[in-house]
Amino acid sequence: MMTTRAITTGQTPSPEYDVVIVGAGFSGLYMLHRLRGTGFTARILERASDVGGTWYWNRYPGARCDVESMQYAYSFSPELEQEWVWTEQYATQPEILSYANHVADRFDLRCDIQLNTDVLSATYDESAQRWRIETKDGPPISAAFCIMATGCLSTTNTPHFDGLGTFAGTVYHTGEWPHEVVDFTGQQVGIIGTGSSAIQSIPVIAEQARHLYVFQRTPHYTVPARNRYLQSDPETRHSGRSAYGFDVDLTIEEIKADYAGLRERARNMFAALAFTPNRKSALEVSESERQREFEARWQSGGVPFQGAFIDLVSDRQANETAARFVRKKIGETVHDPVVAKALMPTYTFGCKRLAVDTGYYETYNRTNVTLVDVSRSPIERITPNGVRAQGCEYPLDSLITATGFDAMTGTLLNIDIRGRRGVSLRDKWAEGPTSYLGLGIAGFPNLFTITGPGSPSVLTNMLQSIEQHVDWVVACLEYLRERDIPEIEATPDAEIAWVAHNNEVANDHIRSSCTSWYIGGNIEGKPRVFMPYVGGFPVYVEKCNEIAANGYTGFSFGAVSA
Repeated sequence: MMTTRAITTGQTPSPEYDVVIVGAGFSGLYMLHRLRGTGFTARILERASDVGGTWYWNRYPGARCDVESMQYAYSFSPELEQEWVWTEQYATQPEILSYANHVADRFDLRCDIQLNTDVLSATYDESAQRWRIETKDGPPISAAFCIMATGCLSTTNTPHFDGLGTFAGTVYHTGEWPHEVVDFTGQQVGIIGTGSSAIQSIPVIAEQARHLYVFQRTPHYTVPARNRYLQSDPETRHSGRSAYGFDVDLTIEEIKADYAGLRERARNMFAALAFTPNRKSALEVSESERQREFEARWQSGGVPFQGAFIDLVSDRQANETAARFVRKKIGETVHDPVVAKALMPTYTFGCKRLAVDTGYYETYNRTNVTLVDVSRSPIERITPNGVRAQGCEYPLDSLITATGFDAMTGTLLNIDIRGRRGVSLRDKWAEGPTSYLGLGIAGFPNLFTITGPGSPSVLTNMLQSIEQHVDWVVACLEYLRERDIPEIEATPDAEIAWVAHNNEVANDHIRSSCTSWYIGGNIEGKPRVFMPYVGGFPVYVEKCNEIAANGYTGFSFGAVSA
């Protein structure tokens, strides 16, 4: 059995657990549930005032998931799958947050979640073989294992803009939106950025604002969601087929009747997302057949558009056929040819994460929306009255920075994590993140990262990746407990080999063909390393299972310290 040893700081006993989990998003909640079910003592430390992770913070207008809701949900509990009813194909932020709260309540998790707690540092004590976690308030906490469930998109990024602090109006960031309703009625609003968050929020804000100015540096590929309400009444069904793994006319009950089948199809897909891919090459079919396939996917909606042909992610010429199709759609939708051209990306299709929208391009036909292209001439400065760009000042009442996140590593490096001999993770990752499977880090015993850099994470349906990671870590901890092994650590050789493999796979992939947050391209000074594993979910899972079956090859075990 795993045992805990009492430690003291002065005269004050420190709370101690088998496992401390940092983060109460979907990773942390499931990890806590699994650990409690296998007899480990565990505690979640969460900086927010409630659970939900990214869905707690990202409350901007129009926020919703770009993965179909019936798949963006836990699969570990058939009872939970059956009882929860999603109302839309693409769930909104409030509905997803309600789901997270339902899970926390249904599985009685809140008693082991410590909210409003900022984790400042985590230091490994080699002699005690335990982690010491320091928080902003309260005594230090001791744990045999530390699990970072901090999320991939949880530290916001606001680039430096001269004069931002002088702006007299209100400044918002899409990733740190106020909890109260923000009403832009009658206001002149500016939004900087045209990534996924902006693409979702711009159509909603445009309906409220007197005038909306969109400051765009780099245009983004986006496809229509074709969102729909999920039906529970067979009498209201309509015909048609989604590119996802089920008919659009099925009721919720009919989809749930084969939920296990839907999940199994997802696990066997590259992105852990069930949809029907076209196995043909874009270059082997006629132009008319190619256009029919693209059009069918466009009308069906959502990220399955990327599955129109098998070689869109591997062949530049095939990829360009999809890029041309989307550019043509932009030209057909946006009335002003100058604006339409500015909205057309020229980089490879799918290099940046494909966005899913509702009426995004149509919004630029509104008379109260102005696109300000700052690709060649950056924003000069923020003034007390607005934004100055291209020699003009755009007067604003409110300014929104939709400038994304310090992805994958930002939150981990904001915590002072120190492993053997006091080496900090910041120093180890100074030239880019390294890990073994995105789970373990050489030099940092008994530390696991859920969907960390080096794992498929953001290139997949996150809920599937989260469950796979959590299940693997819990099985590993049970393995250690059964053998009375107190310490596990990724070996340097295994870490080097995994990083080399990740780089090799990424080098030939469309995903690494442009500057994106996948390589840290949105953060000034951040090392340019392709962070997620692009080899696909099934390949990754097979590798993880093989490592576990062979006694956790690539990891070293430590004996009990004297």
